[in-house]
Amino acid sequence: MKHKHTLSISVRNRFGALTRIAGLFSGRGYNIESLTVGPTDDPDISTMTIVTIGDDAIIEQITKQLNKLVDVISVFELTGHEFVAHELMLIKVQANVSNRSEIMQITDIFNASIVSIHKEALIIEVTGSTRKLDSFIELIHPFGIIELGRSGQVGLLRSTKPTDLIG
Repeated sequence: MKHKHTLSISVRNRFGALTRIAGLFSGRGYNIESLTVGPTDDPDISTMTIVTIGDDAIIEQITKQLNKLVDVISVFELTGHEFVAHELMLIKVQANVSNRSEIMQITDIFNASIVSIHKEALIIEVTGSTRKLDSFIELIHPFGIIELGRSGQVGLLRSTKPTDLIG
């Protein structure tokens, strides 16, 4: 059965590493639902978090292929383990004198922040799980979404290191 899988990939910071990894997915017909890349405490290494959909056999195949790439240091599937995954969203919403306070109440309930105020719009920053962001969009949609940007998930294991879970 196909479901979402979250992969955490440690890669060497080298030109073209992202292209080779994304190419592996597209070349085999696998879709990337979200992809984030960021530096680690070591400037020579970055962490990629990729969310994709597939059954266990497909994910196993993807993992094996990723491990063959020169720039890949390690691949760990977070799905099935205790991990925290958050994403960031900036959303620009139509706002006027009559609806601004209601939008602000929804923003407070979601522990979000208004980062820009204009006489006709608000830009709101929301962080949290994908489900939380989807719920926020659903509630704010009737006011009129002007623009929306999401970062994609970043995930970390709750344990101190992946080897704690391998056994």
